Amino acid sequence: MSNLQMKEAALIYLDRSGGLQKFLDDCKYYNDSKQSYAVYRFSILINPSDVAELDAELGNHILHQPLKAAQVFQSVCFIAVKTLSLIGQLQTETQINIVLKLTHLPPLPSYSLDLCEFPLDYTSQRFYMMQGIVIAMTTVTKYTQGARFLCSDEACPLSKGFQYIRVHVPGATESATVRNDFLCNLCSSPLQEDRKFRVLGDKQIVEIITTKALHAFRGYSDNQPFRFQSLTIFLRDESVNKMNIGNEYKIIGIPTCVKTSQTAVCIEANSIAFCNPKVPSGISDSFRCLLSLTSSSCWKFTAILANSFASQIVPPGTYNLLKLCLLMSLVQTSDRNKKLEDCLDILIITSDTLLVDRLLNFSINLVPRGIHHPVSTEIFPTLSRNKYGTGAVSIQAGTALLAKGGICFIGDLASYKKDKLEQLQSVVESRSITVYIPGKKFGDDIDQQMTFPVQCSFWSFVDMDSSSRRNMQKTNALIGQMDCSLIPANLLEAFVLLINCNESSPCHPLLPTVHHTLKKAIDPEGLLYIASKQFTTEDFEKLLAFAKNLNVEFSLEAERMIHGYYLASRRIRTDSICGSKLSSSALKYLVSLSEAHARLNLRKKVLKEDVLIAALLFETSLTLKYGATVFCVAPNAVFPFELYNEENLEQRDMYLTQCQQQLQQFIATYGPGTPVFASDE
Repeated sequence: MSNLQMKEAALIYLDRSGGLQKFLDDCKYYNDSKQSYAVYRFSILINPSDVAELDAELGNHILHQPLKAAQVFQSVCFIAVKTLSLIGQLQTETQINIVLKLTHLPPLPSYSLDLCEFPLDYTSQRFYMMQGIVIAMTTVTKYTQGARFLCSDEACPLSKGFQYIRVHVPGATESATVRNDFLCNLCSSPLQEDRKFRVLGDKQIVEIITTKALHAFRGYSDNQPFRFQSLTIFLRDESVNKMNIGNEYKIIGIPTCVKTSQTAVCIEANSIAFCNPKVPSGISDSFRCLLSLTSSSCWKFTAILANSFASQIVPPGTYNLLKLCLLMSLVQTSDRNKKLEDCLDILIITSDTLLVDRLLNFSINLVPRGIHHPVSTEIFPTLSRNKYGTGAVSIQAGTALLAKGGICFIGDLASYKKDKLEQLQSVVESRSITVYIPGKKFGDDIDQQMTFPVQCSFWSFVDMDSSSRRNMQKTNALIGQMDCSLIPANLLEAFVLLINCNESSPCHPLLPTVHHTLKKAIDPEGLLYIASKQFTTEDFEKLLAFAKNLNVEFSLEAERMIHGYYLASRRIRTDSICGSKLSSSALKYLVSLSEAHARLNLRKKVLKEDVLIAALLFETSLTLKYGATVFCVAPNAVFPFELYNEENLEQRDMYLTQCQQQLQQFIATYGPGTPVFASDE
């Protein structure tokens, strides 16, 4: 009676949920094909809450005994097929393969699988929900959904018909479904597969890690030990190619123990959902108050942010230019799928690599996907053989794809060989990486290739103070140009921002840094400055999390100014021999810089004041790369004064207002519609 009630409940649920109509459509497809299959696969969408309300026992079966629940729906579907003559070729109930696709699981701890906990439960054969980031995936291969076997003794009644049907179940290997040692239950003769009835499906294997595991890839640690391991996910049929490397997903599946060359706990995925990040509600009270006090100026708020940022690493007022650029790069990261042109790559020329390294390590910890690339691993995807013996190639993510929507800090460029630098240049320019899969090497007939978007910003630095570099430096031929001959020219051009941080530059005051280092040595955990107490690390985290989710748009005057500056700058940096030094992507970088400054100001409208900061930063980088031009920008143009008080902020605003007038004059002289521009065109 209990089984009959569950069948009635299953039929009622199918009717109410629309699943019955989908089942009828699938039956029509099979019947119209006029082809006989060993198994007929039906996927049924199940809402556990609705089923439990309808029939508690059936709901309990779905959550805790899914294989038995599938048998209930299998029986209902078979009766429907035979009663209504939906599939003429179907003969036995075992030919129906029911796959229950769950919409969700109860939000209770017992249904959640934490990848950091041990041991993992793989014996209960029930559904769990887990969450993780994809770090590796294989190419798509085939597996056997179902097969028909016949008794080899022709005199046996079971040498015909569809009595012996093998169907894949969660956790089963290919050999569990198809092999040559099955025996007939009636006469004990060997069973033989009727290969023309074999039904194949698609299979893909991915590996995930918990989000907590990303702490292992950060250069700044709170010294709290933790354990993590990757978990293998088997995707089948409609779930294939639904996951991308670097993305985070919620997965409902059944843990199983797969025994190949090594025993491993795996998950048979049932349903997959992309994890949408939580959008923060606002900023801290301290920053809200500061924003109100500086509302009369478009530049003061970000100036104070840069001045007080990372006071645990460097004293306030030092490295302001670099810190502003870091904040602008951080605010252009995104927890969602970001535009590729939003990325702001930073290359720092420095003589104090230790301090810069600490500052960058501190900064990447303020966003969820800030990763310090370990030298012992690969930045970009690599290939390996799949350990489960499926014949598929496993593509390992690499640091850049793991840092999706965040920052990939790759350290000193000098630590990489020429081929790696060339690969980095190609990726920074194209924002994609193509992986070539040689067929012969991995047992396939044809070569394949897969292309992945690279959606992170790259940070790096170069030590220009080593003895080998000092001996090789050349005399600069152009005013303002740095000798960067040790960096490949094309790679240098690929980075949006080139920042000079050495003892002769305005952003490296030596004495405050020495005092800071000595104080930190005496009291490592102490808050040395008022700024550290006013604006904490958590305050900056909340600010960046809120600001990067702002949708900004350009005002008309800002749009005109940015196009005018780009065209004028392209005009004066063009010669008849080498052509223009500004690529077409320069305009996208200027747009991204302007948007970043507007977001950092917590504005949804990009103003001409934002374009000015973008132009000054961009022009400073161009000057370091190619030398100064008629639009001559001082190295310290963005921070011309030390910011001690309100008077210094006012002086800076007046200076930037003059710079804005100079920029407008530059556009009026060399921009579109001018005699100089028109004659050249």
